[in-house]
Amino acid sequence: MHYTIIMIHYLAALSAAFTFHAAAAPVAKTNIIFILSDDLGWSDTTLYGTTKFYKTPNLERLAKRGMTFSRAYSASPLCSPTRASILTGQNPARTGITAPNCHIGQVVLKATVSQKAPPNQKALPIESVSRLDTTKFTLAKALKEAGYATAHFGKWHLGSNPYSPLQHGFDVDIPHTAGPGPEGSYVAPWKFKDLKEKTPNEHIEDRMGDEAVAWMEKNKDRPFFLNYWQFSVHAPFDAKKSLVEKYRALVDPADSQRSPTYAAMVESMDDSVGKLMDAVDRLGIADRTAFVFFSDNGGNAYDTIDDTAPTANTPLRSGKATIYEGGTRVPCVVSWPDVTLAGSRSETVIHSPDFYPTILDLLHLKPQEGQIFDGVSIADTFAGKPLSREAIFTYFPHSPGVPDTLPPAVALIGDQWKLIRLFHQGEDTAHDYRLYDLKSDIGETHDLSREQPERVKALDALIEKFLVGTQLSSQHPIQLTILKLRSLSLPGADQR
Repeated sequence: MHYTIIMIHYLAALSAAFTFHAAAAPVAKTNIIFILSDDLGWSDTTLYGTTKFYKTPNLERLAKRGMTFSRAYSASPLCSPTRASILTGQNPARTGITAPNCHIGQVVLKATVSQKAPPNQKALPIESVSRLDTTKFTLAKALKEAGYATAHFGKWHLGSNPYSPLQHGFDVDIPHTAGPGPEGSYVAPWKFKDLKEKTPNEHIEDRMGDEAVAWMEKNKDRPFFLNYWQFSVHAPFDAKKSLVEKYRALVDPADSQRSPTYAAMVESMDDSVGKLMDAVDRLGIADRTAFVFFSDNGGNAYDTIDDTAPTANTPLRSGKATIYEGGTRVPCVVSWPDVTLAGSRSETVIHSPDFYPTILDLLHLKPQEGQIFDGVSIADTFAGKPLSREAIFTYFPHSPGVPDTLPPAVALIGDQWKLIRLFHQGEDTAHDYRLYDLKSDIGETHDLSREQPERVKALDALIEKFLVGTQLSSQHPIQLTILKLRSLSLPGADQR
């Protein structure tokens, strides 16, 4: 009896001591490094076996540490809308940012309907929002509130002061520029107002990598969110001369990817990924640092450099500025210690609004009361579980006029099926459609919409539900009228 009482007191004291120490010990929070490439196509890396010309060994290193997604999609085929979707977890249909116009002088915080359109267009286009509204509770604000150090490096393109990274939750912003690309050139001398080269011919990604590493070193003992949005591989098309000459000697004239300048740009992009990975290893924080690698839209397949297109997205159709697969399917790798399985791959359909709710989920953080996400947490995917989601949506009410362009449209992707609704392009201003089976037709060569009208009807009902759901709580008005036989291309427009 006496022995039993002693043991009870001993176990109680041990339990209390354990509880005290457990409570006193700091909770290790996972660092987040989000690397976003600009205009990097799905076939621009060696992750999917689609290129013989480009070299991305550091992305392969990252893939060996985590999960590679073969069916990851940007929220838009153009940059600013996707960038806004990452920081808000919302679709461009909700944020109102549907075009890459966030560098223009005019501040537009509410989308409107244009009152004119080209003569060959039946639908009036949307005038996009031109700034990410600071009322949005961004991912950076959420992490900063949770005690994270936050920093943004590279391209922003969501608005200058007072809409810069510094007003959206980031403590640091380098080089603090609002433009659509590097100021002047990738290779110094640059034209950034607040950033000058340290050495002659310094490459901007080398410098951004150095700045990011220096910031990590200062913040390695606290949780941090490092947002590195690369300028690469967006125009202007230039690169280190030594790398251009290296790839010039490797060009195969029969290969659709044959620009030595672009190949050199891809290598510099990949080098900067390696620089951050090396720093994390050297600082001893790899076991508590997550990486997300993504691109804001598909590869640029229509400009010209070295007497050819910058890149080709084969086997995908088209590229940047279209909602075909080449414009929105992008490379993606997520490496999260103790969450993602090393060297794993996934065919799950994900898209850019998913990252915000996923990061909150994995960090056990709650969203703001009433906060709306159009993305979902993909944490189950890391464990090999399916997502309970019917589809993702790409809202693109513009017609940029690039090769293979489409009228203002919205696309649905659900498992193997893709439905594109072309706003009011049919007879008597009815919508028109394109239906593709991506499982058997990744190149979108065979439109099945006339062969499978019932499937079109079912999928289009999901599109309508999405459009009405996002627009009723956004800054877009719902339009139900027809103007000069051109039904407005806003979501929710009357279907005839």
